[in-house]
Amino acid sequence: MLLNAFLMALAEIRRNALRSLLTMLGVVIGVGAVIALVTVGDGTTLNVQQSISSLGNNLVMVRPGADRHGPSSAAQPFTEKDSDALAKQIPAAFAVAPSASKAMLAVFGNRNWRTTITGTNMAYFAARGFAVAKGRAMTAADAQSAHPTCWIGSTIATELYGATDPLGTSLRLGKVSCDVVGVLASKGSGIMGMDNDDLILMSLRAFQQRVAGNGDVTLIYVSVAEGRSTASTKSQIESLFRERRRITPGEPDDFNVRDVAEIVEAFSSTTVMLTALLAAIAGVSLLVGGIGIMNIMLVSVTERTREIGIRLAIGALGRDVLLQFLIEAIVLSTLGGVVGVILGLVGGYAATHAMDLPFLVSGKIVSLSFLFSAFVGVLFGYLPARKAAQLDPIDALRHE
Repeated sequence: MLLNAFLMALAEIRRNALRSLLTMLGVVIGVGAVIALVTVGDGTTLNVQQSISSLGNNLVMVRPGADRHGPSSAAQPFTEKDSDALAKQIPAAFAVAPSASKAMLAVFGNRNWRTTITGTNMAYFAARGFAVAKGRAMTAADAQSAHPTCWIGSTIATELYGATDPLGTSLRLGKVSCDVVGVLASKGSGIMGMDNDDLILMSLRAFQQRVAGNGDVTLIYVSVAEGRSTASTKSQIESLFRERRRITPGEPDDFNVRDVAEIVEAFSSTTVMLTALLAAIAGVSLLVGGIGIMNIMLVSVTERTREIGIRLAIGALGRDVLLQFLIEAIVLSTLGGVVGVILGLVGGYAATHAMDLPFLVSGKIVSLSFLFSAFVGVLFGYLPARKAAQLDPIDALRHE
């Protein structure tokens, strides 16, 4: 009986192919929009997590100044002694890298490129996850020397050198000539599209003496050892710096400590909420599609009243008629769901590819969207089916 009802439903759908297609359109758009938006949202979330994580491994960042977006002019800057104390007194600190930066014009031959010069120590490579692709790594002798020796990012190598080998050459940074001894492995884009490869590294001592002209440290990177809590380490760093900077109880900090894990969580929760909101908005079109199915099925009941009367007159039961129309509604919504899933995946792939995002397919969302489309057929198809099943055979046969 179910097979016959299913075949009759397909025959009826084929008989009114255009009307059936238009009826399914709302479900197709709803399912497709939900899947595409969730796919883009998941890709955005992963991209944000990867971008922020590219700052470093289990990283905590310490800056002078209460303003978390940068050092405050009223705050006392850090010194190397602060980073040394942090390395000695914080057990979970795997790598501590004091740093200071300045935007400068780098010149080689007839080419120039505006970039960021960062003075730091050997721990910077471990803390930020940088590796040397060509040349040699920074040594203890380099870190102690005031001689300007440089490690350049892949963007600098491309913009200033092109096909030329940078190793053994000298860059001009303002009035300073810097010997290039290493090229960093590419890390790609970071948070907010920042180019992680657009930088030049030199020893902190060389930077302070040759470029900055002072002993200030504007940022300390702290890589927390694997298995240790970054939140606990952050709390310990705050206590240490309050003590070192003689901040009395009740006074606000004149420095700030940021846990990259907290930044990742904050951005991720925001993108997840936005994705859920967009998916909910797209889901409304599924309800609209369900209303469209109910409307067309009611019209179909009216059009086929005489047919229903004949079936009832020759012995069909009311539940047979109800099942017939209910299956038609379910088939319409299910077919719409299948087409919607395909279009949603194709649309999601196209959108993530265009925005250079990871393409992640959520099997859970695909399954829920498809099942919900079938549920829509049951929900909105029941009323027309019930109306058809309750028709009086005599009145139905008299219907013109």
